Amino acid sequence: MLAVEGIQAGYGGSQVLFDVGFTVEAGEVVALLGRNGMGKTTTVRALTGLLPLQAGSVRMDGHELAGRPPFVRARAGLGLVPEGRQVFLTLSVTENLVATARGRGWTQARVFGLFPRLAERKRHQGSQLSGGEQQMLAIGRALMTNPRLLILDEATEGLAPLVRAEIWACLRDLKAEGQAILVIDKNLKALAALADHHVVIEKGRVAWTGTSDALAADPGTVERFLHV
Repeated sequence: MLAVEGIQAGYGGSQVLFDVGFTVEAGEVVALLGRNGMGKTTTVRALTGLLPLQAGSVRMDGHELAGRPPFVRARAGLGLVPEGRQVFLTLSVTENLVATARGRGWTQARVFGLFPRLAERKRHQGSQLSGGEQQMLAIGRALMTNPRLLILDEATEGLAPLVRAEIWACLRDLKAEGQAILVIDKNLKALAALADHHVVIEKGRVAWTGTSDALAADPGTVERFLHV
C-alpha cells in the first residue's frame, strides 16, 4: 500500500536521511525503531510532506506523492498523530474532531466509543485536557480523516502507565479492524506484541528490518541499535 524508496531529506545544509526505504501493506502494523536523533521523526515528516524530499519516492497504491503538499497526501490516506500531540488548544474536543472530519467511516460517536473519556470531556478545550487525553484526541482527530495508514510519532511518550495501556489497547483494536499503522515508540515489548514488521533506523539509514520473532531472536541488534 505504501512504498518508500530511497528517500533523502534534511534540514538546511544538514542531511538526515540517506536512502531510507520500506513498505507497509494494507492492514499491517510497522514499527519504526531507533535511538533518539537517528531520523525517525524526520522520516515521518518526509512521508507526510512536512519536510521536502531531496531525493526518493513515496507511493501510495502506486501513486507518487513526492513533491505533493501535505493536504494531498492526507487525501491519499496518510493520517498523522504528530509528536507532541499538537491538538487545537482553543477548540473543544468536538471542534477538534469536526475540524478534520472527511468522508464516511469514522464519526465522533465512533471516536467516543474508542475513547469514552473524550466523550466525557467533549465540551472541554484542548488546553484543559491532560496529556493522555490530548493524545487520545490527536488519535481521534487523525482517524476522523479516515486514513488508509495511521502514523503515530511517539505513540505513548510521557504518558502515565494506565494511559499508555489504554493507547496500546486502542491500537490493538484498530489493527483487529484492519487499520494499517506506522508507529514510533520506545516500548519494545508493546511494539513486539503489536507490530508485524520492524524497521530500525540508525544515523538516517535502514540498519535492520524483520518480524517481531526475528527481532526477539537477534538480541545483538537490540543491543547495538536500540539500547541507550
